[in-house]
Amino acid sequence: MTLLASARVAVRAMWANPLRSLLTALGVIIGVASVVTMVAIGQGARQATTEQVQALGSNLLTVFAGTPSVGGVARAEPAQSLTLEDAEAIRAEVPGVTGVSAELQRQAQVVYRAENTFTRVLGVTPEYETVRNFRTVRGSYFTDDELRARARVALLGQTVAARLFGEVDPVGAQVKIRGVTFTVVGVLESKGATAFFDRDDVVLVPITTAQRRLFGTRSVSSIQVQVASEAQMPDAEEALTALMRTRHRLAPGQADDFTIRSQADVLQTLTGVAQTMTVLLGGIAAVSLVVGGIGIMNIMLVSVTERTREIGIRKAVGARRRDILMQFLVEAVALSAGGGILGIGLGVLATRLIAQFAGWATLLAPSAVALAFSFALAVGLFFGLYPAQRAARLDPIEALRHE
Repeated sequence: MTLLASARVAVRAMWANPLRSLLTALGVIIGVASVVTMVAIGQGARQATTEQVQALGSNLLTVFAGTPSVGGVARAEPAQSLTLEDAEAIRAEVPGVTGVSAELQRQAQVVYRAENTFTRVLGVTPEYETVRNFRTVRGSYFTDDELRARARVALLGQTVAARLFGEVDPVGAQVKIRGVTFTVVGVLESKGATAFFDRDDVVLVPITTAQRRLFGTRSVSSIQVQVASEAQMPDAEEALTALMRTRHRLAPGQADDFTIRSQADVLQTLTGVAQTMTVLLGGIAAVSLVVGGIGIMNIMLVSVTERTREIGIRKAVGARRRDILMQFLVEAVALSAGGGILGIGLGVLATRLIAQFAGWATLLAPSAVALAFSFALAVGLFFGLYPAQRAARLDPIEALRHE
């Protein structure tokens, strides 16, 4: 019996009991659909994370004041070891640097007439626009002259603008930050929100104004350093560390009073977490494929019992053991393949519905679809082997006597 003839017999057997065949393949259908959907969600989350990190600026090194912990205990208050002079020195002395922006971050109340909101106020330099890839959709950034003059000008994030002004254009209006009057000169483009953080809930002001007029400090929270290319990042980080240690007069062996984080390191960590979650979700979903395979094996054993006399007749007219083995093995694989095709369709539909109605980022990768289908075929082959062997080993005389 050829493979094609075995496939025809398998299809006829499936069509003879269509409801039973559908219920048998249901485990595989659900399993494949689950794998396709879960992997699409995981890959979508990974892509969204990558885009969000890259949207913060390319080839970025960030210098934070202080270290995350002292003696294993997290700091309760922000350290104050960075200054604007450090940012100027980095711009002048670190090779490969294309942009530097210092940042001072605090929480403050912003008021416009009867409306108010409590938000993040960032003191920044004009280079923040290019270094952090934070453009304006209306108005423009403040200038270097306004930075030196400690001008009372502000740019509003989309969330703050909506809370204070609604649909009205805020450019040219005056708001109060901690009781100090500022003129709105621009509205920032939307950066979106994550599960824990709204990047549009922010107000930008000149860092000199924030230091002297709002918060009374000479320090800055962080310094963002943009490097010309990814290949120059290691050398730039090394030179940056050496410069900061020299400027802060740190003796050899003395711990740094600053922390440098690379955007590439952050991206690698986040994508690693997303990849792990994708594998975990896909693995959990694949369990239902195994359950579906057990269902196929169970029905194939029942089929062998029901068709014992048929097997005996086939052997009596010359069918060999391998022909019987092939017949039942192809039938099991056909069940799993049919379930795999239906499962792929269901998974694609579920992925699109989740993206449309839940608003989750999804990415349907052809490799994930191919992997799920291949796994379904492997499950059918593995769990169909034992029933096929059992059918092939039947004694033809005993099989012909079977009622």
